[in-house]
Amino acid sequence: MRDAVLELLKKYDKALDSMEVANELNLKTVEEVTSLMEVIKELEDEMLIYRTRKGKFMLFNNSHLLKGKIHVNKRGYGFVTVEGISEDYYIDEKNMNGALNNDIVVIEPIKGTGKRTEARIVKVLKQENNLVVGEYKIVKGKPKFILDDEKLKMNIIIDKSDLKNLVDGHKLQLSIVKDLGNHTYLGKVNKIIGHKNDPGVDILSIMYNYGINDVFSDEVIKEVNDMPSEVLEKDLKGRRDLRDKVIFTIDGDDTKDIDDAVMIEKKGDNYVLGVHIADVSYYVKEGMEVYKEAKERGTSVYLADRVVPMLPHKLSNGICSLNPNEDRLAISCVMEIDKDGNVVDFDIFESVIKSRIQMTYKKVNKILNNEEVPEGYENYVKELKQMEELSNILRNNKLKRGYLDFDSKEAKIIVDDNGKAIDVVLREQGKSENIIEDFMIVANETVASLLYYLNYPSLYRVHEIPDDDKIKEFLNQISMLGIKINGKRDFSNPRALKKILDQLRNTNEFDILSNMLLRCMKKAEYRDENLGHYGLASKCYTHFTSPIRRFPDTKIHNLLRQYIFNKPDPEELNKLIDYNKNILGEIAMHSSEKERDSINCERDVEDMKMAEYMEDHIGEEFEGTIDSIMNFGMFICLPNMIEGLVRYETIKGDYYDVNEELNMVVGRRTGKTFKLGQKIKVKCTAASKENSTIDFEIIEGEKYGNTKQKSKVRLLNL
Repeated sequence: MRDAVLELLKKYDKALDSMEVANELNLKTVEEVTSLMEVIKELEDEMLIYRTRKGKFMLFNNSHLLKGKIHVNKRGYGFVTVEGISEDYYIDEKNMNGALNNDIVVIEPIKGTGKRTEARIVKVLKQENNLVVGEYKIVKGKPKFILDDEKLKMNIIIDKSDLKNLVDGHKLQLSIVKDLGNHTYLGKVNKIIGHKNDPGVDILSIMYNYGINDVFSDEVIKEVNDMPSEVLEKDLKGRRDLRDKVIFTIDGDDTKDIDDAVMIEKKGDNYVLGVHIADVSYYVKEGMEVYKEAKERGTSVYLADRVVPMLPHKLSNGICSLNPNEDRLAISCVMEIDKDGNVVDFDIFESVIKSRIQMTYKKVNKILNNEEVPEGYENYVKELKQMEELSNILRNNKLKRGYLDFDSKEAKIIVDDNGKAIDVVLREQGKSENIIEDFMIVANETVASLLYYLNYPSLYRVHEIPDDDKIKEFLNQISMLGIKINGKRDFSNPRALKKILDQLRNTNEFDILSNMLLRCMKKAEYRDENLGHYGLASKCYTHFTSPIRRFPDTKIHNLLRQYIFNKPDPEELNKLIDYNKNILGEIAMHSSEKERDSINCERDVEDMKMAEYMEDHIGEEFEGTIDSIMNFGMFICLPNMIEGLVRYETIKGDYYDVNEELNMVVGRRTGKTFKLGQKIKVKCTAASKENSTIDFEIIEGEKYGNTKQKSKVRLLNL
């Protein structure tokens, strides 16, 4: 009867009451109507149907309500992410309706007071915080559990049966087993992560807080252990043999999971570029335990002192990794590219390759910068120079169509053998890094275009057009700083935004302003429909080139095999199309969620390790840049991307007013100003690894005032 009710409501545009449903289904007995009411209640509870204010029923998807996942800020408000809608809904604290961070909720869009899209939470559909992480403490002789995630408003009591195994300072992962009411819950110890002072426990605690697991199940390990450690003769059937081609890899110094290898040849004035990607889907097949695990994990997670892999090491570092001088199965995308960077011909096929050498970015950069030719690279200089030529051509092509190069800087945290942060430096982005980036992008576009124009269901990496109001608000902000931007204000084409970026490049504040502009952009995500990729100025884009590290790439390989390599007959192809139409939306949504968890985990670890590093530099002086101005303080960014807070009350000699519109702080008595992008000298006064915070104070002197009077701050509503 469930299916009959759903099909009926799907057929009607209008809402039906229960008796109309009974009549349409030709239900006549009391028992049949009673059964119908039970089914309607179940469907309503599952949010598959929606009861209107008049007591009628319609499909939930046809109502004005939406389902999504809430991400709560530590200040009490939150944002709900809804599948298929790029902009998150803002939820004010008064509209939370008891929801906790990561809960699956039903929301009703409302008209808010600001420019943000607002909603209120109608119902918590599913509580997702059944696993939480925190520290066990003895406070005044009584056991207490302190949550790591300040955003969770939960008081958790540990089950008495677990207390005998715990000591003060243990970091724990708890399962929530019972809601005791009034935001109080009973928790059962799921895992003792370790003592908070033990090496590595700091990162493990953050991982477990995001549900990132560093252990594979026994079933997965057994399945993988039964796989071969080398390519077998039977694996070569139907594959194109490219082992005689000059193919090699270029990666970081410590890379062990090698997804991609490249080759290049000339064909008249054109280039023939081969991008060869590890054929993970040959070993990780749908229905296998390792496939299910990879789908659940979604991605590998790269943290300061470790990698949490999507696949067990026997696959990620072994048979799937394109290690040098080893036969390896690949899916190859070989493209002919003209002198303007256009792909004029391509072929995508199953192959077997043998990488000649595992190159590193640093050593290739030495060759391309005409510094030296490292030992072992002598035979590949010609190919590397041709790759540089082609990379420049591809990059120019992207820039012409509107590719947005924000030139964002990234920090790299150096740790010792115990995982302690001992240095923070900028990641290098040289010519070799650009080569691989450009080659991977054109391969991803080529594969995406093939599946799209064949009209096969697929996954896409999409990045939607930014909101006009947000870009215009940004332009208004920078105009207040005296920066005038010329050009069209229609941002549906990325070329318009690229012109803004190009003009900002001429300013001293480019790093700050480009990051502000980047924050105005929508988030890239996975979808089962092609919406284009705005930031890359690409009409059609997917992720194909990293199947060892990302599940969507593995799925794309799986789809290529199903649709093309296996050569299905028309009836089988139609079944595959129908099947994939039903599953790819859920895979896209889950992969996007796991990617967000991974990014947030990496950021939290980075913040924590930076604070740990600065704990050893308290009292030292630095020069930084004001990169954001808030109503409580200014954030100062150091050249290595470490960021610390200067609270206004620590600035001596004046009272300071904040003008958020002008991104400026003004001294009432002296008229002294602190502006966005201003260089400033600061001293580190405090740092807390436990709280992931760094505090700076402005160094006193003639430039900054030297009286002992404390400042106060008020917000100017200009």
